[in-house]
Amino acid sequence: MHHISREPDAEAVEDEERQYGHDPLIRQELDSKYKNRPHNHSKTLPFHDLIIYLFNPLIEHQKVHTGPKISRNKQGRYGPKNPAPHEMRRNIIQRFMSKWRNDVGDDFYPAMRLLLPDKDRDRPMYGLKEKAIGKLLVKLMKISPDSEDGFSLTNWKLPGQIAGARGAGDFTRRCYEVLSKRGMRAAYGNMRIAEVNELLDKLAAAQGEAQQLSIFETFYEKMNADELMWLIRIILREMKFGASEKTLLNIWHPDGEAVFNMSSNLRRVCWDLTDPEQRLEDDEGGICLMSCFQPQLAQFSLNTFQKMVDRMGATEEDPDYWIEEKLDGERMQLHMEDASIPGGKRFAFWSRKAKDYTYLYGNSLEDDNSALTRHLKEAFDPRVRNIILDGEMITWDPESDLMVPFGTLKTAALEQQKNPFGGGMRPLFRVFDCLYVNDQDISNFTLRDRYNALIGSVRDVHRRLEIHHHVVATSVNAIEPLLRKVIAEAAEGLVLKNPRSLYRLNSRNDDWMKVKPEYMEEFGEALDCLVIGGYYGSGRKGGRLSSFLCGLRVTKNMVDSRCMNPMKFYSFFKVGGGFRAEDYDKLMYLTNDKWHDWDRKNPPTEYIELAGPDGQYERPDVWIKPTDSVVVGVKAASVGPSDSFKTNFTLRFPRFTTIRPDKDWQSALSIDDFLALKAQAEADKQKSMEFDRSRKKTRKRIKKDFTIAGNNGNVKTPYAGPESKVFKGLNFCVLSEMIHPTRKTKAEIEQIIKSNGGSIFQSTTAKEDILCIGDKRVVKVASLIKGGYTDVIKPSWILNAVAQADIDGPGRERFLVPFEPNHMFHMTPGTRQIVTENVDVYGDSYARDLSVTELRRVLDDMIPVKNSSFSPADFLTELEERGKGLGEMRGSIFSGCVAYFSGDIERDAETRMAKMRFEFAAGVVVDKLTEEVTHVAIVDEDRDAVRSLRKRISERAGKVPRVVGWAWVEESWKEGTRLDEERFAVVV
Repeated sequence: MHHISREPDAEAVEDEERQYGHDPLIRQELDSKYKNRPHNHSKTLPFHDLIIYLFNPLIEHQKVHTGPKISRNKQGRYGPKNPAPHEMRRNIIQRFMSKWRNDVGDDFYPAMRLLLPDKDRDRPMYGLKEKAIGKLLVKLMKISPDSEDGFSLTNWKLPGQIAGARGAGDFTRRCYEVLSKRGMRAAYGNMRIAEVNELLDKLAAAQGEAQQLSIFETFYEKMNADELMWLIRIILREMKFGASEKTLLNIWHPDGEAVFNMSSNLRRVCWDLTDPEQRLEDDEGGICLMSCFQPQLAQFSLNTFQKMVDRMGATEEDPDYWIEEKLDGERMQLHMEDASIPGGKRFAFWSRKAKDYTYLYGNSLEDDNSALTRHLKEAFDPRVRNIILDGEMITWDPESDLMVPFGTLKTAALEQQKNPFGGGMRPLFRVFDCLYVNDQDISNFTLRDRYNALIGSVRDVHRRLEIHHHVVATSVNAIEPLLRKVIAEAAEGLVLKNPRSLYRLNSRNDDWMKVKPEYMEEFGEALDCLVIGGYYGSGRKGGRLSSFLCGLRVTKNMVDSRCMNPMKFYSFFKVGGGFRAEDYDKLMYLTNDKWHDWDRKNPPTEYIELAGPDGQYERPDVWIKPTDSVVVGVKAASVGPSDSFKTNFTLRFPRFTTIRPDKDWQSALSIDDFLALKAQAEADKQKSMEFDRSRKKTRKRIKKDFTIAGNNGNVKTPYAGPESKVFKGLNFCVLSEMIHPTRKTKAEIEQIIKSNGGSIFQSTTAKEDILCIGDKRVVKVASLIKGGYTDVIKPSWILNAVAQADIDGPGRERFLVPFEPNHMFHMTPGTRQIVTENVDVYGDSYARDLSVTELRRVLDDMIPVKNSSFSPADFLTELEERGKGLGEMRGSIFSGCVAYFSGDIERDAETRMAKMRFEFAAGVVVDKLTEEVTHVAIVDEDRDAVRSLRKRISERAGKVPRVVGWAWVEESWKEGTRLDEERFAVVV
């Protein structure tokens, strides 16, 4: 029940002034903007309550959580004794929120912005990263930067004796270890959440180190080491305490996530949703003008074109679907409204991640610092008073009249701010959707209607703001010619859209689907580049170099040779993938004692040049002289422009292949050499761009189940499965044979029950608590169902219970698998309520291990059940598009790889394990040598078979897959990275 509202006391008023301003006019403005803004009746909780009641319990819950124990109740049914792990997590969070509501009031925003600091749009970035915080702490504690503790804080990625190997790469752990020895207090301090928020606001506004240090001194005096560690995590916006954004928002209020999706505003979530019992009305859940929302995203699909088109929801009356070019830029939303300012219109821009870019693109038509809006005087129909547009901000080169690949957008925008009417590259906003016009949210209109509103409201401003047009198609045959066109133009790909669809906030679904070319080849042969810098890793690689900066040699014709050091290199790319442990060891052996710490104030510009102001982009932790370094072979998917490297371009998805001891800095790749290779690769790609998209339908083989039973249903062979006492004391009546998941006769089921301690009866009334087993609607089963008082259990429960008993092993307390919905052939209403509590919303059991088939079904059903927008394939693609990745995670080693295993993959445990590991690590296994195949893994190395296989591969159109031994999978898994295939090539 919601508590009764109380009047704020003096301390509550003081807390509110701390956080929202001492000027009453500011607070009145907040009350005007947020009509339902709550006011706490008491002062906020101490900061350490977050640690005691939330952070620590959730972390402990992560470390040790037990599954539900099963017990039998008086009615003979089985159910969980303890809550499931996710329920325990919810209980921890709910208890803290209830404590806040009771002890403080309904304004939870002060706490929420500390729990989700990365989602707090009201507080600017602090401009502080780990090294800067480390320097502040060194000065705060008045210790020497060269002391063991001082060096440990400012060089936190290095291994140190203070934190040991465990602390290497974990900055907050290092801070805790140092602060716990020098803190002003051992016990928790008395700072309240309101005071912490007040000081964090001041820290975000602080100018220079002196102001930052003064604020840190206050924290240092009033907090112990544990509190300071969590404070630093809040400043770094890296919390990781076991609760996601979605979990916190929805536990606070059932509409919490929905409101955040449409506003990206934690204030609104906390201030508009104070009572969990009061749900939003339908007209309250829409997009708001000048309030950032979480946009709809395109689903990435690996299905055939036909399947993708089938999902577009076409009908005979409306067979259309739309095809758009996928743009290589930054997703952006534009808000415009009439205002009493020069030019009469006010603008706002937000990125997909809700970053405010209004400062860059302009807030009005007369904004002298605008990179875009000053050019939009004719962009809107005079009848348009306000509007919200969704689109992509791209970089356009007026000289070539072409779109420039992603990586130079911000540079182009900054240049336009300085020179708005110059001829250089500029930002261009391509609009593909309209979601709000003249005070009306139209996101619930169809895409077709929204597009009509768009073309009626917006006018193209040449190469500044333009409507992104589409092709209307009715047949799958329309996709391939357009895809060939975007390949020829080196564009991103296509997006298919359902014109009948509504706009769904923060969702990926089949209404929008991306189609990308599958021809992407590695960029040329291995590039032999010189290592010029190194970066220390974190996590399991903490304390040692885990990735390396490579450069291109500067040639004499690029600069005045009289002033140039012949050993100068420009930064080109970073590489960390593809290294085996022995590769790291060899590289470090060859460069031992030759590394130098990078001095930001005195960089080695005579040898190495970086990009950015003062040459600070992609700055390595250590550097090495060209004469002392080694050349490494690296392969990559492609090359693209980048402002982060001195060469102004970089490799996409680089991967180490080998160390080249036969080469030195003088024979390493130069800028001229690379440009020549790049030109040749582009020419070759144009010649080999033909590929065949035809799909052949394959006939599925149906494997029939084999049962061993005589004509009379008696078992011919004795039961050879596990034997236990799992059914001891239970009485059964088997009414029919078993049909699913495998066929077993009535006699076989009875034998399994008896072998595991159960008693068999042929009458359902022989015992009072008899369990009726049936998988078919035979006469006896139909009679029981008609009676309405008896549960009928499927034989599959028998098999699951025996299998779990076998896993649990002998000598343990008996564990009987509880009934689940898919175990029941028929349930009475009372049983149904209990049984449904034994699985989660996806049907995943709380009490037993699932089979592979069951797990696949659960995973397949997850998105429809939860209506989740998350797509693993799309998530990986988005990371890679932005030059990121999943680093050392084993689950991503074979991302993007499609393998055909040639030979008997089931021949032994090792080959079966290789296939399973490949699939676990994001690889896809197919049973045909189709055009999607990127790798052919040879299991049986028969020379004639391999020769025949290579001949088939060479004769087919499209890309040519790698032919490797299956050991490539095992070795890559062992090393935790995808290894170069050439080491495992199978030759005949």
